[in-house]
Amino acid sequence: MPRRRQPTARQERLGIELRKLREAAGLKAREAAALVGSDSAQMSQMESGIAGVSEERVRILAAHYSCGDQELIEALVAMATDRARGWWENYRGLLPTPFLDLAELEHHSTHRLDVEFLHVPGLFQTEDYARAVFSYRVPELPDSEIELRVSHRMERKAVITNPAPTPYEVVIHEAALRIRVGKRAAARDQLARILELSEADHITVRVIPFELDGFAGATNAMMYVGGAVPKLDTAVRDAPHGAGFIDSEAQLGTFRTLFRMVEAVSLEPTRSRSFIHQLAKEL
Repeated sequence: MPRRRQPTARQERLGIELRKLREAAGLKAREAAALVGSDSAQMSQMESGIAGVSEERVRILAAHYSCGDQELIEALVAMATDRARGWWENYRGLLPTPFLDLAELEHHSTHRLDVEFLHVPGLFQTEDYARAVFSYRVPELPDSEIELRVSHRMERKAVITNPAPTPYEVVIHEAALRIRVGKRAAARDQLARILELSEADHITVRVIPFELDGFAGATNAMMYVGGAVPKLDTAVRDAPHGAGFIDSEAQLGTFRTLFRMVEAVSLEPTRSRSFIHQLAKEL
């Protein structure tokens, strides 16, 4: 298969998982390469996502790595053979690659957990809210790029609004709901949008009020995206130059625990909707 100049995060993740399996089996790259009639350089390229890997090679390697997790194998095969062009590809060359990688990750997600303290989650944002967020940065973006980013963010919402939506649980701190990112009318529309989405069966919204005593978890904003199998879950954290994807099983376990801790102290969904409704009335 031809080499890729810039593999996507999904292609890199496939390589990472193949490397994890090889290392767990105690094999060197050259030993694994010999199993599929290749060499160590090409094996390195496959494990970094630079070179593609066929279904046959995935299955041969999994067998020699003594991987008995059939669900994981099938998920890796699906990643290796997926040639579909997603809507986000329309933005390639127009927006930074992390925007595209995040959209692709969400497209393939099986569930989603978010915790936000200062901003309304991206999947909930209205156009006015998103435009205000992208406008408030240094150096300033030209209007054309701001509109591209807003358009991209609006298209990302498909994962929770399409006919087969992704289950979505989100915890939002009162601060994020009260900060007027845009004007008063835009803030009111944003709260109305959250209330509208919270009525969906696949969406659970919880709020952490300012009055909560003993809450020291305000640094634990997070996005957790479920993969085809738990080993392919991904945590996403903001980084200076785009989103950072985390795939370590130990760290993923920590993020799951953190989410449940934050969820446990938040208002239950019905009270949360009443809380948001009251905030909207105050605007």
